[in-house]
Amino acid sequence: MESGNVVEYIDRQKIICAVVLEVKNQRLRALTETNREIKLSEGRLAHKTKMRLGLSMGRDKLVQTLKDTVSRRKALAEEVDVTELWEVLNTEQEWIDLPTMTEFSFPDDPTEDHESAVIRAFFVDKLYFKFNPNRFFPHSEERVEQIEAQSKEAERKVRIIEAGANWLKRVSTDETPSSSGNDIVSGKQATEFIEIIKSLYLFEKESKHYELGKAMLDKAGLNLGETLFDLLVRLNIWDQNENIDLHQYDIPALFPDKVMAYTMELMERKQEPPVENHRRDLTSVPVLTIDGQATLDYDDALSVEDKGDHYCVGVHISDVAHFVRRGNPLDKEAILRASSIYMPDQKISMLPPCLSEDLCSLKADEVRPAISILINLNPYADVIDYEIFPSMIRVKDQLTYTETNTMLGEKSDERLLILHDIAQKFRKRRLDQGAVQISLPELNIWLDENGELAIKRIDRETPSRLLVSETMIMANWLMAEFLARHGLPAVFRSQPGPKDRLYKDDGGTLFQNWMQRRLLSRFVLGHEPERHSGLGLDAYATATSPIRKYSDLITQRQIRAVVGLETPYAPQEIDEVIQVIEQPMTHVSRVQYRRKRYWLLKHLEGRIGEKEEAIVLNRRKSDYVALLPEYMMECMLPISGGLTLKPEDMVQVTIQHANARKDVLSVFVG
Repeated sequence: MESGNVVEYIDRQKIICAVVLEVKNQRLRALTETNREIKLSEGRLAHKTKMRLGLSMGRDKLVQTLKDTVSRRKALAEEVDVTELWEVLNTEQEWIDLPTMTEFSFPDDPTEDHESAVIRAFFVDKLYFKFNPNRFFPHSEERVEQIEAQSKEAERKVRIIEAGANWLKRVSTDETPSSSGNDIVSGKQATEFIEIIKSLYLFEKESKHYELGKAMLDKAGLNLGETLFDLLVRLNIWDQNENIDLHQYDIPALFPDKVMAYTMELMERKQEPPVENHRRDLTSVPVLTIDGQATLDYDDALSVEDKGDHYCVGVHISDVAHFVRRGNPLDKEAILRASSIYMPDQKISMLPPCLSEDLCSLKADEVRPAISILINLNPYADVIDYEIFPSMIRVKDQLTYTETNTMLGEKSDERLLILHDIAQKFRKRRLDQGAVQISLPELNIWLDENGELAIKRIDRETPSRLLVSETMIMANWLMAEFLARHGLPAVFRSQPGPKDRLYKDDGGTLFQNWMQRRLLSRFVLGHEPERHSGLGLDAYATATSPIRKYSDLITQRQIRAVVGLETPYAPQEIDEVIQVIEQPMTHVSRVQYRRKRYWLLKHLEGRIGEKEEAIVLNRRKSDYVALLPEYMMECMLPISGGLTLKPEDMVQVTIQHANARKDVLSVFVG
């Protein structure tokens, strides 16, 4: 390389022509066609020639000569038919050097200008050949198709960014923005932009539209976060209290058309089995249900008979598996949902409401198929024996917890008194066997008919709730034992012992119960029965809520298999079910917790400046963790100068700030 040589290099996706002014240690100082002096390494050159210009002609003349050279080479480049060359050469699939490609393009005495023209032509049209300045490799037909698709997609994205940014600017300043398009974009385009910004808000960098959406926002001068949320609310896409978790976890509130069509067929034929075939007729037994006041899906009922020297307690579970057969559309949808979801402002059922609240629900005075377990117990609540069988039942009394408490207090119903006594004794036996009883109040939160938030504190240890919970635990335990005895797998629950015990039996303060819950080991699902230390039982499998939980429906099917109603699941199939429902069950727990917390924070947004009692749980580096008993929720308590607190101290705090959308709660002592 010498001074005066004409060279070309690539800068910012352009080929620049220059003349070398000086060569020093493989570094070049050159004058470009745009009259700029630059320094670059020889390795950056895209093309170099033996053609030399006399540097003595002066700067202006040199620049003009370079421009003439560029003009000449561009004209020659237009004569190069890259497509035709590819059609001739693509079958070879081998590298072709620059001189050879130049001869293909210009057969008659090609010059260095022709070489440059070839480079320029291939630099502009990158569809057909992979190349570096000295050689070319023809793409395969498949690769050409890929590049064409990528090019079209890139062009589409540019159009979306441009149009999307203009649309965002308009709707972000419009007093009454519309999601159905405007004079800038069509309704179809607006829908596409909305999907992009929804995905961007929900998943941020994890969004498949992140780069596209971020580019739209940047071009429109907008930021991520609440700006997008507010915009989606103003566009009437979302509500001010939109449940974002449902979108993030892709939880559908509605059922697919195929599932609903199948459900309607089921409702029409009802599939009520003849009593004389295989079901025991218990319709004359005075069966009762005990549930919350707002309950519509009744899946368990109770009965009790005094036999003189023993009691016969009946637990009757709606035979959901009779309607939701293995592998049918309802079953396929139910396993994906895994559970019903109960939130203050919404309920999302595992099964369509016409099933969960009607055909499968143990409604008063309606004959329903059930799986019944009749348990014979002595006066000390020891289980003498039991039997499980398919039945037909009719609920006589549909009681609420409140009504049951009143009747127990007045001793007006002998059935309830017997059931409560048995429940107390069974609880005592479980505690003696090592059970860990967590007794914490529960907040029932709901929106009333006017959309106003209502909060009610519920004592979970009332007589009626103890009666129901202990009887259901007994039934689940015996059904687990029943399946184990018959050698059938199920979705068994087990739990290792707690990391520590803070109190005995069912005692303990509110603080101790809250902290004891933290010390419990995680429960484990498996197809073989193992000890459940938390319940103090040698085997456990939930089966009493088949309307609401898919694991209970599976257990019910296994019981039906024992009594000859269907084919049982194999251990591997149970393991597969556990694997499938694991993630949706995690999502259900998170959604229920976070939605309840959202509405509590919404409530606290209107309580700024008010004082609340708080129990110190533990100290961290820069703050304390405290519990607000009124709302059964934790908060961070900043360490104040001179104030030293210890666990279980009761302090008064003031609500400083609450923001439900941002999940923020700030309090301070005093």
